[in-house]
Amino acid sequence: MTIIGEKNIKELIGEVVSDKMQKTRVVMVKSVKVHPLYNKRFVVRKKYYAHDASDSAKLGEKVKIRAIPPLSKLIRREIVK
Repeated sequence: MTIIGEKNIKELIGEVVSDKMQKTRVVMVKSVKVHPLYNKRFVVRKKYYAHDASDSAKLGEKVKIRAIPPLSKLIRREIVK
């Protein structure tokens, strides 16, 4: 999470896993968590629908996404690059 100016805007880095929709990409973000009891590390994966106004992000690219006000039912992020 990064802080931009005085606002606390959440930015994540992930990989584009689907580019089949128009101006929308599915981005998978991976993070490492630690189990509270067993102290084992494990990878948590989460998919986000992100708006891509320029239609430039391609499958397999690393992108940065930022939280925005909702554009639709599922789209609450935009691709920053």
